[in-house]
Parts: sequence; C-alpha cells; structure tokens
Amino acid sequence: MSKAQPSSTAPTSNLDTNDTSAIADLKDSYAAMRKELAQVIVGQDEVIEQLLISIFCRSHALLVGVPGLAKTLLVSTVSQVLDLSFKRIQFTPDLMPADITGTEVLEEDHTTGRRLFRFVKGPVFANMILADEINRTPPKTQAALLEAMQEHHVTIGEETYPLPEPFFVLATQNPIEQEGTYPLPEAQLDRFMFNIRVDYPTAEEELDIIKRVSGTYRAHITKQLTAEKVLRLQEVVRRVPAADHVLAYASSLARATRPKEAEAPDFVQEMVSWGAGPRAGIYLVIGAKARAILQGRYHATTEDVRAVALPVLRHRVITTFNAEAAGVSSDDIIRMLIDGLKPEADLDV
Repeated sequence: MSKAQPSSTAPTSNLDTNDTSAIADLKDSYAAMRKELAQVIVGQDEVIEQLLISIFCRSHALLVGVPGLAKTLLVSTVSQVLDLSFKRIQFTPDLMPADITGTEVLEEDHTTGRRLFRFVKGPVFANMILADEINRTPPKTQAALLEAMQEHHVTIGEETYPLPEPFFVLATQNPIEQEGTYPLPEAQLDRFMFNIRVDYPTAEEELDIIKRVSGTYRAHITKQLTAEKVLRLQEVVRRVPAADHVLAYASSLARATRPKEAEAPDFVQEMVSWGAGPRAGIYLVIGAKARAILQGRYHATTEDVRAVALPVLRHRVITTFNAEAAGVSSDDIIRMLIDGLKPEADLDV
C-alpha cells in the first residue's frame, strides 16, 4: 500500500502555561483514576482508556459486549471518579421519547386558580447517561436521545432546555441476542465517536472478580476530577498540536476505507461496501490528542492515531457479503490497513 505523503512540519503549539500545567496534572490524575477504578473494575485497561478519551473529547461512546462484563458498573464508577451526575436508562420496546427527555404536566395554582404547564425533566438531564441496551427500543425513542447527543439540549413545545455540561452518552449493546431489537442505522452509529469492545476477562482476572464479588470486599471511591476540570481539559484537547504528517496519516487512513477511492487497496474494494466518512478523520485526530495528554505528552503522534483507529473505524466500515462469508470482520480490515499504510516517522515520540 502506498505511503502517506505529508509535508513533515513540526507541530505548532497553541498551549499556554496553564494548559501545560493542566496536562501535567492530568497525567497524575489519570494514574490516580486508574487506581480508583481498579478497586471496582478488574482489568479492561484498553476499555477504560478509550472511555476516558471519549469523555475528554466531548464525545459519546458505544460499549458492545455480552451481559455480565460490568459495563454498567464501569460507567457508574467513572462518574463517581469524575464527580459527575449519573443516570441509567434501561431501554425497552415500550419506552417513549418523553420517558427520556421529560414532559409537561398541567398544574393548578391554588392561590390564583390558574392552570399552567410545568416541565418535569427526564433522566437525560445528567452529566453522564448510560443508555443500557439502546437497540432494545424503537427508532422514535432512539432518535430522541440522539438529538440530545448532537445538540446538547432538549426542545419541548416552544421551549429549549440546555443539558448540563459536560454531557456524555455511553450506550451499551448486546451483540448476541438480536431478536426483537432495533439496530441503530449507520447514520446514527456515526454520532458515536468510539465503538468500544468489552471482552471476557483473562483467567486470572476472572478469579479475582469471583473472589471480590463473592466475599466481603467493599471499594471506597475517591473523586479525582470535577465537572469544571473536565470542561477545562476538553478545551485543552482541541489546542494540543498535531504535525502535518499526523493529520495526513489520519486522513489517509479514513480515505483508505472507502472502496471507491483510488487509494483504497484491493482487499478494501473487495470486502468493504461502505467506508468511513470525514467525521472518522476528525475523531482520529481528536482521539489521538486526548490520548497524548492522558499520557502527559504535549502533541499527538501517528502512534496515537493507530491506537484509536479500531474504536473509531470499526462501526464506520461496513463489510460485504463476501467478507462475512470468509469470516473477515471490520476489525480485521482495519488492522490490515494499519499494517499496510506506513506513515512518516514522528520527529518526537
């Protein structure tokens, strides 16, 4: 596969002294957060890193895994560590949009006798929303949540109600049982920055989980950040510099997933029906920037782009029947692209 050909200019930093200080503090906070989460969540290091990256990118994530892998526990524990308000919505076939956003109720003022409508906020009015089994509810209800994700507000009648900031939606899906479900269409999946795969624990991790849960172990979580600090770090992420060759590599990687593009390799043309759109390239760069500051670095590298490529691209690469028949998944195709597309070496990793 052809090599990405950027002009390798050094990244221009927009970070000031306060930004660099915030990044240095975040590196320490990140280590502390991992320590706090480890009291409750055994293993799942990549899942935790990807979840935190999506939060600092002011984006949303889709967690896919079989039942019993502590997806709900992970999200609720992260909200405690970040000191954010948390609400869990269990999606069911009879759930209505008003059950998520809220509704107006008619009340009578006993002093004047007048009747007025009062808006009662729904569970979406929280910093962190867990949309549990989002594919269990009809498209109308899914759309109500996805509008809130995009606009960060809810409109009821003529009134618009802003959602609390920061605001994140972390949705879960069960990849096994698909009867009676309403799978999210590709256009709605594209609103999620990451598709995070939650896998089974190792033998040692599973033994540790059984010991903790079946015994008297109790975790004591200490908050490490606040909503104000999270908002501050979200602004810092956008100012983290990325060199031209890093941007070019992210763009080339996203474009190579499209079977009708000239730069798409033969296996993509054969096994991919639809590739990633421009939003994928944007998320590759922003995700790389967030990963860099979590590790205490002040600019993004191509290694950061590669590290976030799977969760960014796996739900944006739609495979053909030939690929499915051969047992080739979107993850396999993305790994082949990463192996084949060689970026310029980073000047300072």
